[in-house]
Amino acid sequence: MRNKREVAVEAILSAGALIKETFGREIRGEVEEKDRNDFVTSTDRLSEKMITETLTRSFKDIGVLAEESGMKREEEEFWIIDPLDGTTNFIHGYPSIGVSIALVQRREVVLGMVYDPLREELFEAVRGGGAFRNGMPIRVSAARSLSESLLGTGFPFKVYQHLDSYLEVFKYLFLRCRGIRRAGAAVLDLCYVAAGRLDGFWELYLKPWDMAAGSLIVREAGGRVSDFFGGEDFLSAGNIVAGPASVHRDIVEATSRVFRREDIAELANSLI
Repeated sequence: MRNKREVAVEAILSAGALIKETFGREIRGEVEEKDRNDFVTSTDRLSEKMITETLTRSFKDIGVLAEESGMKREEEEFWIIDPLDGTTNFIHGYPSIGVSIALVQRREVVLGMVYDPLREELFEAVRGGGAFRNGMPIRVSAARSLSESLLGTGFPFKVYQHLDSYLEVFKYLFLRCRGIRRAGAAVLDLCYVAAGRLDGFWELYLKPWDMAAGSLIVREAGGRVSDFFGGEDFLSAGNIVAGPASVHRDIVEATSRVFRREDIAELANSLI
C-alpha cells in the first residue's frame, strides 16, 4: 500500500489540474453565496469530491473534515481538506488560489500539503521532516524586526464588527514594516511565510482548513505559529499569527494589545 504522503500528493495534484483547467472561465452563474461574502462554486465541490474519494479509497478508516461537506467521521486521525482556497479570487480570475490537505493525529497536524495550481508549486511538510517547495527545502526569512519585513494579512470581510480593531492593528504594523500584502488565499500566505517570501502573516476569522497544512509547513520551515495571544490553540480559536520568531513576537504584541480574547471568542470553532 502506498503511504499517506503519496496518496495526498496524487489527490492534491489531480484537484489542482481540475482547478487550473477551469480557472478564468465565465462561471458566475454557477456561484452560490453560502453566507455574506462566502462563496462556493461547482469547482470547489468537484475538487473536494476528487480529493475525498482519492484519500478514502486508500485509507477507509481515516476521517475527513472538508470545507464544503463538514466532518464525515469523528476519528482520532482525520484529513482536513480545503478544496479551493481563494474562491472569490477564482470567481474573478484573480490568480491567487490554492488547494490544501492536512492530516491530524491525536489533535496534532502531522502532514501538511498546499498546491498552487497556477504556478505549479507544491509546498509540503511532515512533522519532524522539514518543509519543501517542489522537493527543495524552504526556510522562513531571517528578518529580525518589523522594519525589515513584508507582511501578509486578510481582511475581516465576514465580521465587520471587528473591523475597527483590525484596522488599528493594520495601522500599527503598516507604520513599522516595509509593506503589507493582501492576496486572498490564506493557505498560500502561510506557505509564503515558510518560503521567506513574506516575513509574517496574521488573520482573523479563519477555519481549520485555512490554517492546518500551512501551520505545519511554517513550523517545519523554522517559523512560529500561534493565535493572536501567543497561544497554541489557533486551529480552534480561528485566528493566527505566523513568522520567524522576532517578527511573530512583534505581530502578537500588536494583536494582543488591541484584541481581547473574550471579544473574539464567538468566532472560534470547535472542529478540532
